[in-house]
Amino acid sequence: MRITILGKSPAWQDAGGACSGYLIEDDDTTVLLDCGNGVFSKLRKFRDYVELDAVVISHMHADHFLDLVPYAYALTYAPRQQPVPVDRWPGTDNPARPQLHVPAGGRDVLRRVVGAWGNEDLVEKAFDLREYETADRLEIGSLRVRFHGVPHFVATNAVDVTTTNGGGRFTFGADSRPCEELPEFAQGTDLLLLEATLPRPERAGPRGHLTPAEAGDHARRAKAHRLVITHISDELDEQWARDEASKAFGSPVEVAREGAVYTL
Repeated sequence: MRITILGKSPAWQDAGGACSGYLIEDDDTTVLLDCGNGVFSKLRKFRDYVELDAVVISHMHADHFLDLVPYAYALTYAPRQQPVPVDRWPGTDNPARPQLHVPAGGRDVLRRVVGAWGNEDLVEKAFDLREYETADRLEIGSLRVRFHGVPHFVATNAVDVTTTNGGGRFTFGADSRPCEELPEFAQGTDLLLLEATLPRPERAGPRGHLTPAEAGDHARRAKAHRLVITHISDELDEQWARDEASKAFGSPVEVAREGAVYTL
C-alpha cells in the first residue's frame, strides 16, 4: 500500500497548496481519501481521475470535500466522458463513475452546496454516491476500510485502511479534539496521520482540533509505529511543530508535505 500526500492544509490553503487529500494505492486499487479545496488539480499530477475506484470522505467540512465539485464537472463534461466523438476522443457508452462514500447525511449537504448555483444532483450523477454509517466496513478492491467516530464540530470519522495483500495498516485521524477514542481506534497502527492544526488550544468554546503536542501524545498512546502530522498551515513554523510533536510522541515525527509518499 502506498499513500501520497496531495494536500495537507487546514481550512485555508497554503500558498500554492491544497487542503485535505490523500491518495491510497494498492496494486490495481486506487482510493482518494478526502477531496478538499485544490485537491483535484493535485490528483491529476499523479493519477488519471477516471481511473480511481473510489473517493472516501471523512466528514462534511468544505476543506475535506469541496473539490468534489470540480471533480464532478470533469466526470460530467470532459470530452472523454461524452457518448459522441469529441476531438481525439472516440466517445464512450461507459463513462467513468467512481464510487463516492460520504458520511450519513452527506448527500443532502452536497445538494445544498451545488444547488446554490446549479443542478443540485451534479455530484450524485457524476459519482456512484453511497452514504456510510460509522459501523460500516468497505471493501474496495484489495483495500479494507473501517471507521470510528471522533469528536469534532460535525459528525466526523477517523479512517483505518488495510490491504488483503499483506501490507501494513494506515490510520487517518481526520479532524478531532483531544479524546480517548482516537488512540484506541489507532492502536498499533503502522502509519498514523494526525491533524495538528493549532499552535495552542482554543481559548473559548468547544474544541475541535489538536496542537502538535496533543497529536504526539495521541500517537504515543496509540503505540503507533510512525506519526505524520497534517492539517497544519505553512504560517506555522514547521520545525517548532515537529519538535513539539516529537517530544510528546517520544520518537521523530514528520510534517506532511505535498507529494510525499509513504509505502507500507
